[in-house]
Amino acid sequence: MVDLDQPQNECCSSGSTCCPTEKQNGLQPFVMAPASDGVCCGSPPGPQSSPYEKAGYELQSFVDSFFDTPIGPVPRVKTCLERSDVRGTLSARLGIKGDQYKIAPGLYGVGEPGADSPVLVTANYKLTFDTLRRELTSFNGWILVIDTRGINVWCAAGKALFSTREVVHRVTQSRLNTVVRHKKIILPQLAATGVSAVAVKKESGFEVLWGPIQARDIQQFVADGCKAGQSMRRVTFTLPERAVLVPVELAHLPKPTTWVLLAVFLLSGIGTGFFSFNAAWSRGLIALTAYVAGILSGAVAAPILLPWIPGRAFALKGTLTGIAAGLAVALTFRNSLSWVEATGLIFFTMAISSYLAMNFTGSTPYTSPSGVEKEMRRAIPLQAATALIAVVAWVGAAFAG
Repeated sequence: MVDLDQPQNECCSSGSTCCPTEKQNGLQPFVMAPASDGVCCGSPPGPQSSPYEKAGYELQSFVDSFFDTPIGPVPRVKTCLERSDVRGTLSARLGIKGDQYKIAPGLYGVGEPGADSPVLVTANYKLTFDTLRRELTSFNGWILVIDTRGINVWCAAGKALFSTREVVHRVTQSRLNTVVRHKKIILPQLAATGVSAVAVKKESGFEVLWGPIQARDIQQFVADGCKAGQSMRRVTFTLPERAVLVPVELAHLPKPTTWVLLAVFLLSGIGTGFFSFNAAWSRGLIALTAYVAGILSGAVAAPILLPWIPGRAFALKGTLTGIAAGLAVALTFRNSLSWVEATGLIFFTMAISSYLAMNFTGSTPYTSPSGVEKEMRRAIPLQAATALIAVVAWVGAAFAG
């Protein structure tokens, strides 16, 4: 007879591993059956816990191991991205929980850093962190991650999150002066709008060296004695760099689109008979086409064709692509539209395209933060007026006919 208090993974007296056959009336039965695969009650065990795991903390996949330092264990990060990193990058690019894609701030190491190794400072946005570490293969150094609330370097600097105060705080908190003998930290150049190098030196004792624009140049920058060539200081906005922003903008549209489409179909049904479901459907589909055209012209065509579209202001560039898209929709449905309706559709696509194209202003090297604010103050009232004209023309056309 087997004791009721016997653990379920207890081995039989013969030495074979056994499992209970079933439960009866909530009690463990006395009859035991041989376990499959030599494992008691279930599938084979998973991998053994890492020796670096600690109760109450999660070991991140990008941490390879730990090494001892004067301030205690510091995580050594991998320089190759894994599938989980790629999936996270895709999610962030698509705007899925992008505001939660961050890592814990603090001191990390790569390679075999020592007391004389360089210190690279970056944001705690996981995408930024991954971009940096994958460029550090065969590199020995420290990475000081500051808390930018999960925002990239450039935007965090503009929002005063990648700031003098935060840099000084992390340098002090990490006891960096105990880890390295030198008094120099390398900050990304794009953080310069939010950090005062003079103030950092005064408050922390560490001299700020401005690193290159691109993470891919950091090893060459260090090898050249922390001197950047002209190409390292030049901000680019190439076609791939513009195209990668498109999915993020599109990902923000589903929620407002629901309300826009509801309004479009309701307005399309208003007419002399008060409301017509047939008109709401037929005219609504045309207006829906114009809406999609406005999205594609503002969030896709405008950034892709950016260098070749006349004008400097993004709102103007979006207006021009919106006019082209609106004309294309009007010509497509020319046999079903009056000139008033066609005008309303063109104004509709103009307003949408101009607004969406303007969203790219803060993602480019074309405009300063003050320039972005100035453009928005001017453009948003005009975009709202254009949208109002489109509504009046579209609804009024039903009464004019």
